[in-house]
Amino acid sequence: MRVAASALFLCLAAFGQGVEFVKANYTKFEYEVPMRDGVKLFTSVYVPKDRAQTYPIMMSRTPYSVAPYGVDNYRAALGPSEKFARESYIFVYQDVRGRFQSQGKWIEMTPHKPVKKSPADVDEASDTYDTIDWLVKNVPNNNGKVGTWGISYPGFYTAAGMIDAHPAHKAASPQAPVTDLYGGDDAYHNGALMLAANFGFYLFFKPHLEPLKPEPGARSNVFKSPDGYDVFLRAGTLANATEKYYKEANPYWLATMNNPNLNEFWKSRNIAAHLKSIKPAVLTVGGWFDAEDVQGPQLVYRMIQENNPPAGNHIALGPWTHGQWSRGDGDKVGDISFASKTSVHYRDNIEFPFFQYHLKGKGDGKFPAAWIFETGTNQWRTYEQWPPKSTTAKKLYFRANGKLAFDAPTEDNSADEYLADPNRPVPYVSYVHMGMSGSYMTSDQRHAAARPDVLTYESEILKDDVTITGPISPELFVSTTGTDADFVVKLIDVYPDDLEDAGGVKYGGYQQLVRGEPFRAKFRNSFEKPEPLTAGKRERIAFAMPAIQHTFRKGHRIMVHVQSSWFPLIDRNPQKFVNIPDAKAGDFQKATHRVYRSRSAASSVAISTLP
Repeated sequence: MRVAASALFLCLAAFGQGVEFVKANYTKFEYEVPMRDGVKLFTSVYVPKDRAQTYPIMMSRTPYSVAPYGVDNYRAALGPSEKFARESYIFVYQDVRGRFQSQGKWIEMTPHKPVKKSPADVDEASDTYDTIDWLVKNVPNNNGKVGTWGISYPGFYTAAGMIDAHPAHKAASPQAPVTDLYGGDDAYHNGALMLAANFGFYLFFKPHLEPLKPEPGARSNVFKSPDGYDVFLRAGTLANATEKYYKEANPYWLATMNNPNLNEFWKSRNIAAHLKSIKPAVLTVGGWFDAEDVQGPQLVYRMIQENNPPAGNHIALGPWTHGQWSRGDGDKVGDISFASKTSVHYRDNIEFPFFQYHLKGKGDGKFPAAWIFETGTNQWRTYEQWPPKSTTAKKLYFRANGKLAFDAPTEDNSADEYLADPNRPVPYVSYVHMGMSGSYMTSDQRHAAARPDVLTYESEILKDDVTITGPISPELFVSTTGTDADFVVKLIDVYPDDLEDAGGVKYGGYQQLVRGEPFRAKFRNSFEKPEPLTAGKRERIAFAMPAIQHTFRKGHRIMVHVQSSWFPLIDRNPQKFVNIPDAKAGDFQKATHRVYRSRSAASSVAISTLP
């Protein structure tokens, strides 16, 4: 959501059918659809010109505009992929309440209201229900079946719209759905603010005081620099950066920044808690390398599965950045190739058949629970549950001399330490980039391994393939000379030293990031009530990272990094127990952190492997 969601749909046009095709085969209508509280939502409807048969409805609801506006102005692309428009559906796009041409007040991640006592009690579930009810009654030649889909923020609206669904709502595909902003999606990861993504996003995503249309032209770089590391470091504290760049106060950014603890603001916006007894068939979609919403898809799938799921609850996870499955070939991310057109495969063989079956009755409907792309071996696998059965639980232990092993340490009182300086944080990528790089999640980590404030633990050369599947769970035993600290854990695939260069990339010894997550230590016991660390006292920090399915090939090595900054991907921790939005420049202090690897305090990363 935070970086390119609004631009995402503009990108789709480049891979769509073209305006002339859409005009030749569809007629566009615009409606103001009434909701139960009297608010009217602006809705564009594209109807096939062939009226000899009836068609299902495909709907997407968005806060990013249904442009172009006007019945004579047509989109260049309809539907989730080109196959839909050529097959013929009725396509519906709606500005959600309070955005662009729709009436009402917009609320970020609209809190769901399980009990609705009057027509004034509205949320995204009710708005979706009311819209579908109006469409099936008023749009000619519809077959009474509706499918919904959306990517990123529209993915949230898709997920929210599945709750208490209209009887005509037969299928839904929340894709990269923003699900729990505080719990691992766009805003916070384990208490650490995703700075680079959010700060830039809210400079442009602002309240609408009255209905408006998108301004033409590209966004300008208000930072006047391509180097986000330098820009944010020079800006200093969060308060200073906000004062410098937010000439007009944006309540959305201020709410994100000023709620660093888990509270009712965030809890009320977690749609996952309400995904119960879902009736439409569901295909949730996510990317292993989605820098914005890697956690949301897996959370949506799991919550539906645990709470009286529909007859069909499916998930597709591929090697993609944010929304990459919807456009282009999907054959690579950054320097890493997947040796096939994974996005094309998804669109043609997973997404399209899913909707064809549930909305048109075509195909046999025999779908697996999960389509999973296994990186490393670069192949699709299918499972009847996700994560898959028949796994073996193991731990990768930190050992002396930077070793990583499946055997637990036997020594006592052993630890490694490093000096962390928040005024010289570890950059999250080795190259100059403004904001959050969409491909950082596969990027080479050698720049970090070379720093003295990054601990590295590396396995011996693998004699056989090792396939890791499901969540990854670090367990660290640490102490510090400060009163707060961040601990970033990264799981890395180290390539053989003798690999040849290709495309200007030195693959020999390449350290490919497979998964990485921060944890802000003051939240080690509770995200609601942060507690300071006691200088010199050993503490346990344990957390779960988003799942993966990756094979470390024979001849490779497995590596783990531990560091205390990841800038400007996450905001800087002063390493002093303070409310970070209120931190002053003088609060940022150097601290020495110790990571224990002894018999009684065996720091490790828990994994599950496939046979």
